[in-house]
Amino acid sequence: MPDAQLNGKPRSYYENARPELVALLPDRLGRLLDVGCGAGGVGRSLRARADVLVGIEPNASAAAEAEEIYDTVIVGTVEGSLPSLDGPFDTVLCYDVLEHLVDPETVLAELRQRAAPGALLHVSVPNARQWTLLRDLIVRGTFGYTDVGHRDRTHLRWLTKRDLVEMVEEAGWHVECVTHAPSSAAGRLLERLTRGRSAEFLVYQWSALARAS
Repeated sequence: MPDAQLNGKPRSYYENARPELVALLPDRLGRLLDVGCGAGGVGRSLRARADVLVGIEPNASAAAEAEEIYDTVIVGTVEGSLPSLDGPFDTVLCYDVLEHLVDPETVLAELRQRAAPGALLHVSVPNARQWTLLRDLIVRGTFGYTDVGHRDRTHLRWLTKRDLVEMVEEAGWHVECVTHAPSSAAGRLLERLTRGRSAEFLVYQWSALARAS
């Protein structure tokens, strides 16, 4: 297996540390559950801020690497792993996970049942209204699936900002804020001119911070 690959995917697919998302988390995270922990990129940056780190990862090769960082790594799907979780958790992360699930609403609701009072949920998903997708559908006549990235062919769900908020709140969480990665200078100017409306079409991904309600 080439060093640049991990089970057919680029290593970066499993090792991404997501610094733009981690920066939004509080200093103390208590018992943390990282759903889709990959090879532990996020866990490395959070190890000192969490009392206990638990990960779920369906890719066995990536999970084996994550075991060097996390206290416990469950190898399997989130749906199959939920019954064996030893909660409650103070922080739950679902970075680039919900779009891969058949029934993300049910998973979020079950995670809520395993969350401590006031627990924090942080999720991220691709933006279904991103302009390149609209361009490809309207101009090129294709959805434009790829092996990785915005239109990864393994994605089963597509969510707008509004869809994400509704899904999370219907599962029993209260959304406190929805954010995106920092825009370019031109993007920031356009957001000011459109009172933020342009972000719906420019940003690559949305993330939502929510609390157990």
